[in-house]
Amino acid sequence: MKSSFRWYGEDDPVTLEQIRQIPGMRSIVSAVYDVAPGEVWPRESLQYIADQCAAHGLVFDVVESIPVTEDVKLGGPQQERHLENYCENIRRCAGVGVKCVTYNFMPVFDWTRTQLDKPAPDGSTSLVMYWDQLRGLDPLRDDVHLPGWDQSYTQEQVRELIRAYGQLGEEGLWANIERFLQKVIPVAEDCGIVMALHPDDPPYPIFGLPRVVTCEANLDRYLSLVDSPANSLCLCTGSLGCSPHNDVPALVRKYAALGRIGFMHLRNVKILEDGSFEECGHWSPAGSLDMNAIVKALVDAGFTGWFRPDHGRMIWGETGKPGYGLYDRALGSTYLNGLIEANGGAVEEAKAHG
Repeated sequence: MKSSFRWYGEDDPVTLEQIRQIPGMRSIVSAVYDVAPGEVWPRESLQYIADQCAAHGLVFDVVESIPVTEDVKLGGPQQERHLENYCENIRRCAGVGVKCVTYNFMPVFDWTRTQLDKPAPDGSTSLVMYWDQLRGLDPLRDDVHLPGWDQSYTQEQVRELIRAYGQLGEEGLWANIERFLQKVIPVAEDCGIVMALHPDDPPYPIFGLPRVVTCEANLDRYLSLVDSPANSLCLCTGSLGCSPHNDVPALVRKYAALGRIGFMHLRNVKILEDGSFEECGHWSPAGSLDMNAIVKALVDAGFTGWFRPDHGRMIWGETGKPGYGLYDRALGSTYLNGLIEANGGAVEEAKAHG
């Protein structure tokens, strides 16, 4: 397996010099962040990321993410232009050695949380979603302020999008997913790139927005729309694991055996009695997921793709982008390496440690 770490570029408080010191680290997961969704990424920007990674003995071969625009998801007036630009971005990523592109098809927001710095008894902080902080809120009526919302859209834009998705419905969203896949997957095949779909986070409807990448039946439907190894999953254990209805080790076992996992996001999550959840340390006893069973499923299936320690707590006084500090993700990475080795697997040797 290939150990990787997400890096948000030169503005990221976590540096490549620090990342390369994590045992077994091989790949960098990044993207071009200063270009509007739906537009074409400059080749120079991609090459600069690749060169910076190589200078630190690391490989830039996973992109997370090329955003799918609301016009593509809704079938809006810019759909065709954005699809053409999306395909061009895949080609340009391949041109600098990228082998895997992660994306999602979540309406409006990539994730929903009610707090990004909830203190735990041990003094760490993490992302949480509590239902009692959501109940009674109606974004069509109220001004709703949640993490990530105010930075992305105005309140009126949120209302317009929620109305549009309400009219579109789940089947309309499925139709636009199929159109996207039919356009994009042949390009990815030609470029030698695996498209890795991230599940909805969390995997159930919120505020009436249709969410379809939520469970085994819907993952099967998604993969069957264009039956190609290039149409694969970014299987996020923390996202799917927010629902107690999802047997995450079984899902990993199934899709790894089918060769339809391109990328693994490995993290734990603690599900509360009312269905709320708290992000936690990667260690199995910290949350509701059996991380050892998940890793064993990957090893048993012979998975050789990329994995990264997803979302860490903020610990030891660290500040920065919530969920993406250095310390807890580094701890998670070494914990995952240990599980892989204990189950008879291997982490591909990194240039920085070769």
